[in-house]
Amino acid sequence: MSIELFGLEDIPIIDGNSDISLIIKEAIEKQGCGLHHGDIILIAETLISKSEENFIELEELTPSDQAIELAEKSGKDPKLVQAILDESNEVVRVGPNFIITETKHGFVCANAGIDESNVGDGLATPMPRDADKSAAEIREFLEGEFDEEIAVIITDTQGRAFRFGAIGTAIGCSGISPIWRRVGEKDLYGRELETTEIATCDELSAAASLIMGQADEGLPVVVVRGFDSFDTLRNVDSNIKSVLMPKTADVFRK
Repeated sequence: MSIELFGLEDIPIIDGNSDISLIIKEAIEKQGCGLHHGDIILIAETLISKSEENFIELEELTPSDQAIELAEKSGKDPKLVQAILDESNEVVRVGPNFIITETKHGFVCANAGIDESNVGDGLATPMPRDADKSAAEIREFLEGEFDEEIAVIITDTQGRAFRFGAIGTAIGCSGISPIWRRVGEKDLYGRELETTEIATCDELSAAASLIMGQADEGLPVVVVRGFDSFDTLRNVDSNIKSVLMPKTADVFRK
């Protein structure tokens, strides 16, 4: 088994007038790679937020008392802290240069997923308003244009508990189940798997992140081709919510 990953070149700077679906279609045609059955398109969340004009103008924010207090504890700018609070349901932990929150979407991550990179001065981009919906709209458009069954995953860069460094993580998906439940299958020794669940969309996002990069690579859209389990995981009604652990099952927040 082998998988091919490649970035779509010539993706322009995105603004509120940008049609992401059309831009991806044109990039595919210009690159001459086409779309094949089972291709998975991974898109950096910043593109989605930019196209939605989903920006935070930090200078316009007035920090609350809570934001000022958390800024002192974390060493972050109070205006940025206010933006983090505005995008969050709950503050989970605070430490040097980080604030872990549960976002309004239900993700537990650093700084509510707000990104200050690859945007203009004084601006920040929060997570897309509804990454599942955006993924579905892009998938449906591209499937109609190329007459192939594909999947779309919206990715973000997030850290992980108990490990340094960040990896690509799925925050929205369409056309593929984000979790591969393998309970009941057999291992190499014939033993039945009892608890195995694979976060497939996160694994694909992490792989794509190697090509997207985190600086000036300029490859925010990556195609994964040749993923053998696409048909097994095909699901046009999928969303990212099945990945999110409810607080009642989170032993670290009880």
